[in-house]
Parts: sequence; structure tokens; C-alpha cells
Amino acid sequence: PDILANELDVVFCGINPGLYSGATGHHFARPGNRFWPALHGAGFTPRLLSPWEERELLAQRCGITNLVGHATAGADELSAAELVAGRRRLLSKVRRYAPACVAVLGVGAYRVAFARPTATLGRQPERLGGAVLWILPNPSGLNAHYQLPELVELFHELRDALDGDAGRRRDGCQ
Repeated sequence: PDILANELDVVFCGINPGLYSGATGHHFARPGNRFWPALHGAGFTPRLLSPWEERELLAQRCGITNLVGHATAGADELSAAELVAGRRRLLSKVRRYAPACVAVLGVGAYRVAFARPTATLGRQPERLGGAVLWILPNPSGLNAHYQLPELVELFHELRDALDGDAGRRRDGCQ
């Protein structure tokens, strides 16, 4: 299930749950997924959280959702139509909860879902329902393009951008 609340600083949007996450009912639950270490290493959480502590993110003004709700062995099993439909659902959530930023975790999925074939990592020129859009790499252990130190650095760039945003305070996201 989504980990969402009103007016969060950032909602991390995964592509879809892997089979392990689907079976456990927790986000980024598979051992080897680097989401939780990257989040902590970048300073979004005061300590390394486990997937079973995911609701503690709300106290840090962070949330989690996915573009597509059903589990697959890999994101490559999703169709373009599913990703585009996921963007529409994400827009609805953004309108309802009004986060300052949405960070999509996966540049390939973003390119398809948002019809932006040349999008690159980082802040995007467009917004989604008023929220800043940001792309981060998929933290899955299956994504060998980025190792943990690189993920931490990229997540930290987002954190720095949020900290510099005069429109929102990030109390507790130290």
C-alpha cells in the first residue's frame, strides 16, 4: 500500500513492486535493494530503516507510491500502456496529497510514462499537478548501472534541492 500523507516534501515513486515486495506487502523489501541505504546515506532518514518500518518515513515528510500496483519479476514486464496509466494515477495522488516533489525511481519508466524519451536524471522542466518532478535511478539490485555510492550522491542532490526550497521546510529530514 501507498505510504502517503498531505503536503509531504517528497514522494518517491517506484515503477512497480517486485515479487518479493508484492509477497511481503512492503516497499523495496527485497534484500539487495538499495533504496533504504540510499535514503539514509543521503540524509532523508536519521538511521537506516528496514522495509517493515516504511511508515516512519511520514515523520520525515517523505512518502512512497508506485506507477503500477501489481508485482512483476522485473519492470521490463510492464507495457507502455500500464506505465502511461500509472502516470495518470500518480497525477491523481499528487492532486489529492499535494507533495512538494515527486521523485520517480527509474529513468526508462519515466521516459515512457511521461512521453519524454530524452529525459535525464535530476529535476525535470515540467511539473506534475504542481509538484516538482525529479528522476532518480531505480535502486533495484537488478540495476547494475548505479552502485550505492552513486545512488547516495544522486539522492543527496534531491535532498539538497529540497532543503534549498524556500517554499517548504523539511523539519526532521536531517
